Amino acid sequence: MAATKSRLLVIGSTGYIGKHLVEASAKAGHPTFALVREPTLSNPAKSKIIESFKALGVNFVLDPIRYDVDRIHAVEPAKTACAAKAKFRRDVEAEGIPYTYVVCNFLSGFFLPTLNQPGATAPPRDKVVVLGDGNTKAIFNKEEDVSTYTIKAVDDPRALNKILYIRPPANTISFNEIVSLWETKIGKTVEKIYVPDEQLLEKIQEAVEPIKSLLCYGYSVFVKGDHTNFEVEPSFGVEATALYPDVKYTTVDEYLNQFV
Repeated sequence: MAATKSRLLVIGSTGYIGKHLVEASAKAGHPTFALVREPTLSNPAKSKIIESFKALGVNFVLDPIRYDVDRIHAVEPAKTACAAKAKFRRDVEAEGIPYTYVVCNFLSGFFLPTLNQPGATAPPRDKVVVLGDGNTKAIFNKEEDVSTYTIKAVDDPRALNKILYIRPPANTISFNEIVSLWETKIGKTVEKIYVPDEQLLEKIQEAVEPIKSLLCYGYSVFVKGDHTNFEVEPSFGVEATALYPDVKYTTVDEYLNQFV
């Protein structure tokens, strides 16, 4: 007899990553509940998402009203935001609540369509700004893949009270390597403008939102290497692609093909 799957409530269910989590949960056979605000159900901008949830048999619960934060070298304003998330973890642990923290690193849909070029609407074909020296490894994951790994971990005792790191080998890649992939696809070399560490910190101080936060996280990942500057130890974490080798994830190389 098959084991009963856990019931899952997704908060932020119609948001950027939430909608993928709802779909992955329902397709995996979990009784799935989506927390939504009442106006959302009649919001034309959300109608396609709501109808897709209904088709999947998702239950609606009315609401009356993307980094490992323990290992990040952030500067303000990202530092304060990460500190709040770290405090939440400590509160969960202090109360003895079972948990699995998911560290998805960079979401492909945020970074790859423009190669992290603020204000751009497509990957650059002439010149590209590179934070740091471009050699530090970062990790990228397609949103649907993040959701698939997350839902698989729900009832997996190996992930209980652990941090689930999503670190696909083919997607652990430097900025310079991504640019090289892109150059091969478009058949030309683009000019690279490097922003050294100290210059990047100055830019962060001068910038306004939302660019300021984008530069902060860029400093953390592309300069300090916060995605990859530590090993995942069994005492605190597990790695998703090792736990679930059957999942076919989308590589950075494959993802960039849609923009050629």
